[in-house]
Amino acid sequence: MDKLTLIQPDDWHLHVRNGAILKIVIAHTAQQFARAIIMPNLNPPVLTVDQALAYRSEIIKATPVDSGFTPLMTLYLTNSLTADEVKKAAESKFIHAIKLYPAGATTNSESGVSNLKGIYPILKIMEQVDLPLLIHGEVTNNDCDIFDREKVFVGSSLNDIVKHFPNLRIVLEHVTTKEAVDFVLSASNKVAATITPQHLMFNRNAILAGGIRPHHYCLPIIKREHHRQALVEAATSGNPKFFLGTDSAPHLTNAKENSCGCAGCYSAYGAIELYTAVFDQVDALDKLEGFASCYGPDFYQLPRNTKTITLQKQSWTVPSSYQVDNETITPLKANEILNWKLIN
Repeated sequence: MDKLTLIQPDDWHLHVRNGAILKIVIAHTAQQFARAIIMPNLNPPVLTVDQALAYRSEIIKATPVDSGFTPLMTLYLTNSLTADEVKKAAESKFIHAIKLYPAGATTNSESGVSNLKGIYPILKIMEQVDLPLLIHGEVTNNDCDIFDREKVFVGSSLNDIVKHFPNLRIVLEHVTTKEAVDFVLSASNKVAATITPQHLMFNRNAILAGGIRPHHYCLPIIKREHHRQALVEAATSGNPKFFLGTDSAPHLTNAKENSCGCAGCYSAYGAIELYTAVFDQVDALDKLEGFASCYGPDFYQLPRNTKTITLQKQSWTVPSSYQVDNETITPLKANEILNWKLIN
């Protein structure tokens, strides 16, 4: 197969930032995706419906004219989030979920949840109004090895949340381990997961073998090869519990390439091409449309898109960087050759 037409996909986990970076990220995203769930971990974070609506307006203003792209907004869950704000979010047609970051888990998560039990009353309200919970699933205690943080969270915190709130729709974001995949498979249809391109393409050697590669560093961190294989199997299985979420997270190059580089991979420039290459490698292109275009909107109870996109099997080289004012963003797989290209 050298040409592939899909229902236009959506990105169910995207960081677009704000300011100058926002305009570039949205332009790249809108070339391929019709909609995206927008992460709320700005600095300061998006805590209220009014703040989310203001951020939405900023995104729309930066969106290319006639692209048709729609941002789907979220709130940042803190221990001080009120029941009234949750109900207000559920009543808004623009707010589609609330995001749980354990405090200190990743970029701009300092305002996140420090006491999971303390938010259980809020989770109960979310369950009642059917507002999805999106979870960055890692423990943050210093005595837990960074490669085990997701596994420990899934076996303890997530298991407890699912038991207490069986009707709460939950997306375990950017799963990275076999344990997470197995948990999602064993849970009810209220529990789903997103998978990123970097976790499908790489194991942890990609960060460290032959030198430190900061543009492969993200959180949750990339794991061992058997975990990568479990993710590929899940993504290409045709199981509607797993769908596309890039977790594309742009940082300026000088913020990645320093003695304490930021976590995040920038894939928005060509995400669908990256996913297509993975599915092609395991002879599963027939499963790509479900993963990329169907299962996400179904879980979020939104209509599937009606437009299509077409990809062609042809080689092209990923740019070394993208310009942001006087700075640059270095994309995932910079200067490397991809074998699928979005043509319309």
